Amino acid sequence: MIDTSEAGWRRPFTAVLWAIPAAILALEIGVVGYALSVGSKQLFKDGVDWSYDVALYGVVALVFGRGATAERASAAFVGLVMLVAGLHTLWDLWDKIVAPRPIEPFVLGFSAASAILVALAIIAAIFPFRRIDNPVVLATWLSSRNDAISTTFYSALNLAARAIPDLRWPEWGLDLFSAGLAFQAAWAVWRSLTRKGGLA
Repeated sequence: MIDTSEAGWRRPFTAVLWAIPAAILALEIGVVGYALSVGSKQLFKDGVDWSYDVALYGVVALVFGRGATAERASAAFVGLVMLVAGLHTLWDLWDKIVAPRPIEPFVLGFSAASAILVALAIIAAIFPFRRIDNPVVLATWLSSRNDAISTTFYSALNLAARAIPDLRWPEWGLDLFSAGLAFQAAWAVWRSLTRKGGLA
């Protein structure tokens, strides 16, 4: 049971905020290292994709409790990361179209399973804090909850789409959808920052 007093919850929540990007970074290093050792382009890309989660949760950990100015700066950084993620997804889609990649069942299964497990692990870590009245806690909780739902759905569809060797368009459509979500998030952050007083 989490102590909901101001002095009681901040320290364990800060530890959780640091543990999330640290654990994801460890997973990313392992996946990228293995991908390089076996020469799997798809697994390498899936491993590098974890960089966005490391950056986003790392910024939240750095900014937590440092005031409104730091939070606005971090929001701008998050928006930039989402923009880069969308552009990266479109570049990867173009690369898939120009040079179709072989279907690798192990890679597909591992990537889908690890994405779902990470999303659920993050929810489990933040769940005890979800009722604390703090905007960073609320945003982190809602983000992790939504990520778990979308990641499970997206990973399952992506695995099914890629598992059909002669049918590539569902995977391409999912990539376009993913890029669109990233661009929409970046635009929403930018709009929030450019409202009256948002960049002050």
